Amino acid sequence: MHGADESAGPIHLSKSGESLMSRRVVLSVIAGGPVLGGAGAFTLVHAQNQPPALTHSTAHYIAPEGARSGSLTFTTDVTASSGLKSVKVLAWPANSTFAKKGLTAKDMAAVESAVCKPSGGDTEQCTYKVAVTGADDSPRGRWHVAVLVTAKNGDTTLNTKAADFTVA
Repeated sequence: MHGADESAGPIHLSKSGESLMSRRVVLSVIAGGPVLGGAGAFTLVHAQNQPPALTHSTAHYIAPEGARSGSLTFTTDVTASSGLKSVKVLAWPANSTFAKKGLTAKDMAAVESAVCKPSGGDTEQCTYKVAVTGADDSPRGRWHVAVLVTAKNGDTTLNTKAADFTVA
């Protein structure tokens, strides 16, 4: 009969009442310690080497009407293990030259920044809000919001279509 009771070996009590583990259990614990420690170190290093990540990105567009200005509000959660250096935001029409040639980090260098506030752990909630006037001059149709995130360690993430909205 082979069962859990036999495979682990007996646990003996010493004269003082302390338990003594079998040699097999002790050796397993000793051998497993460095393996688990190494896995933990790998996980820590792996987490520190991740590029910044965007989640929960949304864009909310309100068209101007009469004398009232409209607005564009973009929010996203950004996680960067080394912390955030900058979050750049650009709204662009889906039928623009960026759609043909592609948007690059260089294109994002001079655009406006979002305001970010810590929201727990390595994550910050970033918001970009701009007033919209003269929507008659803006191309109608679908627009995208591009985001360039730069972490304090220099890692970057460019998401050219983090969120969408429509100008009617």
